[in-house]
Amino acid sequence: VMTGITKISIASCEALESLFSDLNNLKVITMTSKKYASCFGFTEAEVFAAMDEFGMTNKEEVKRWYDGFTIGDLKDIYNPWSIINLLDERSLKTYWANTSSNELAGSLIRLGDVNLKMQFEELLSGVTISCKIDEEIVFHQLGQKRNAVWSLLLASGYLKVVGIRDDIYEMQLTNYEVRKMFENMVSDWFGEDTVNYNGFLKALLRGDLEEMNEYMNRFSLAMFSSFDGGTHPSKEAAPERFYHGFVLGLLVDLAGRYKVTSNRESGLGRYDVMLKPLNKEDDGIILEFKIYNPKKEVDLEETVQAALKQIEEKGYEQELLDSGIKKNHIRKYGFAFEGKKILIGK
Repeated sequence: VMTGITKISIASCEALESLFSDLNNLKVITMTSKKYASCFGFTEAEVFAAMDEFGMTNKEEVKRWYDGFTIGDLKDIYNPWSIINLLDERSLKTYWANTSSNELAGSLIRLGDVNLKMQFEELLSGVTISCKIDEEIVFHQLGQKRNAVWSLLLASGYLKVVGIRDDIYEMQLTNYEVRKMFENMVSDWFGEDTVNYNGFLKALLRGDLEEMNEYMNRFSLAMFSSFDGGTHPSKEAAPERFYHGFVLGLLVDLAGRYKVTSNRESGLGRYDVMLKPLNKEDDGIILEFKIYNPKKEVDLEETVQAALKQIEEKGYEQELLDSGIKKNHIRKYGFAFEGKKILIGK
C-alpha cells in the first residue's frame, strides 16, 4: 500500500504503470471510492468507546471538532491522529491541522482570483460550494487548473463531499478543526500588521468611521503595492476585484458573529459584501467598493458618494429587511480606492 495526496506527474505515473514496468496496474483509491472505505480513520462507535475508556464525556464537542470525514458512502469518520492526541492531552485543539504548514493550499487560495476567495469565504461561513473536481489531478497541474485548489483540499481531507450531481461536487469544510485551521491561516497572512487588522474590525463593529479610515489606510500603506491595486480604472475591473478579495479576507474573523456574503442578488442588483448578524441585536452592514475614476469624479469623496448612491438605488438592503432587521439597524459604507489611498464613508 502506498499513500499520498496527488500524483507527482503524468509521465512518472505512466512509466510506473507501463506494461514493461515491475510496478503496474495501480489501483488509485480516492476520497469518494467505496472500496476500502471502512479502512480509513476511526468510526464514531470506536471514538466514543475510547472516550468511555478514558472517562471523557464531552462527546458532542468532540464530534463537532473532529467528525465529518466521508470516505465513499461511509460517514462519521474521525481522523486517528486528532483522536489519539485528544485522548492523550484531553484538550480540544487543531492537532491534525498543525502537523503541516499547509503552505501549498494557502498559497493557491491567497493568489487565487476574487471568485475563489468568495468561495473560500462561503466555506468559512458554513456554506456548501459547488464546483467540478478532478480526483486524479497531478501535482504540477495545481497552479494551472481553475478548480485545482478544491481538488487538493478534497484529497487532503479538508473538504468533504455532501453530494455529487453529474460532474459537480457539493462540498463543505470537514469539521470545526479544519475551519479553525483556515481561520488561523488567514490571520497569519496579515503577519506583523495584526494590530491594524484587529483595529479595523473593532472600528467596523463600533461604527467608528474615523478609526475605520485610519486603520484601513495604515494597512494599505503596509501591504499594498501600486501593482496590486492599480491606479487607473479598468474595463475588467481587476483592481476592484483585488480590493474586494482583500476586504473579504479582513472579514473572516467575523464569521462567528456575522454571516458574510459577497456578490449576491438583493433588491435590483448584486451587492459587494453584506454582513448579516447572527445576533439580531447587532446591525446589518453593507459594503460597496468603487475605484476612483478621474473622468467621472473630482475626488475620492465623490467616489464614496457614488458607491452609497448605488446601494440606495439598487435596494441592496432588501435581503436584510426580509430577514427581520429594521432599517435603522442597517449600516451602509462606501469604499473608494485609488492605489494605496482609501476613503470610507457612510
